[in-house]
Amino acid sequence: MLYYLFEYLEKQFQFPGATLFGFLTFRAALAMILSLLISTIYGKRIIRFLLKQQVGETIRDLGLDGQKEKAGTPTMGGVIIILATLIPVLLLAKLENIYILLLIVTTLWMGTIGFIDDYIKKFKNDKEGLKGRFKVLGQVGLGIIVGATLFFHQDVTMKEKLPIAEQRVLLAENPNIEASKLFEDEVKSTKTTIPFVKGNEFDYADLITWINPHLQKYAWIIFILVSIFIITAVSNGANLTDGIDGLAAGTSAIIVLTLGIFAWVSGNIIFSEYLNIMYIPRVEEITIYIAAFVGALIGFLWYNTFPAQVFMGDTGSLTIGGIIAVIAIAVRKEWLIPVLCGIFLAENLSVVMQVSWFKYTKKKYGEGRRIFKMAPLHHHYQKSGYHESKIVTRFWIVGILLAIISIVTLKIR
Repeated sequence: MLYYLFEYLEKQFQFPGATLFGFLTFRAALAMILSLLISTIYGKRIIRFLLKQQVGETIRDLGLDGQKEKAGTPTMGGVIIILATLIPVLLLAKLENIYILLLIVTTLWMGTIGFIDDYIKKFKNDKEGLKGRFKVLGQVGLGIIVGATLFFHQDVTMKEKLPIAEQRVLLAENPNIEASKLFEDEVKSTKTTIPFVKGNEFDYADLITWINPHLQKYAWIIFILVSIFIITAVSNGANLTDGIDGLAAGTSAIIVLTLGIFAWVSGNIIFSEYLNIMYIPRVEEITIYIAAFVGALIGFLWYNTFPAQVFMGDTGSLTIGGIIAVIAIAVRKEWLIPVLCGIFLAENLSVVMQVSWFKYTKKKYGEGRRIFKMAPLHHHYQKSGYHESKIVTRFWIVGILLAIISIVTLKIR
């Protein structure tokens, strides 16, 4: 809203300083500062409100150190993250941008699912919360919306660089040629990028067109199925990671900040030309959303680091996972998720491995056996005697390492 206000003031009155709102970097910095202020200043008030409503966490006795002391800590703190993200976005982003609209829908959609889950746990005294099938149904529904929008919407396009031979001819004719002239026209495409591979573009349509080229018109089905899988996997991964103070919020901030770099360079034709990556028009506006989201996550950490004054609950964790998944799909970096979201992947795999091995050994030997002392993975380290602050810090370090590896895929192929 402020973006449109200052745009009007600049056009009509040449208002001093109004042109600053036309710069992406200025709006992104302002969005992060604003979200930080909202999450830290008003976060305390929200925590007091949650305490007044007796929205305290019920702790199951799992034999973990410091577990009992957490009983009664308010949950549903994901509301802080959601509000601190959406308010700066509504004020500073271009609201007609399809990527921004899609992320707003994602935030509200997943936030509602998580809120319902937390509400049932706290106010209906049902420890199981929202039934798993309804959570999955909600994730599938979002996947359909996201996949269909990104496939069919006219503003979701990409540009590829011209063949090398054509680029050389153009550069020979004019060494100072504009970067935009080295790209083809905007096209609708189901192409994405695969990390560490030379000529790293992959078209989802190839999964069916090898059978018959006429199946190209059904590529949208493949794209939507991929979107459903990614959103479901990442949101569940974030949900499992939210087990000890500061782990999910800190890890997610690292991941989202990295995705912000990808969004910025993919939406800038000069950087796209220099890095030899596909140019995605209009996707750079996601940087505003990411800046606000990172600010909200860091501000939430003010109250969520050990000892936590508030937990995000499913309201926060499911929302975080959904947003990360949608950003990755939008900037065509979803195949990088196993690396960038390696912490989420490890947490997911630890649960799958633990449950599968337990069932297999129980069926074979009559007694279930375990791979880890406890799953998800962070609880294994707690059982091993590590303090949760040490576990969180080391997981953050691993997350930073994975983020650096992800960034260098821009050039290492």
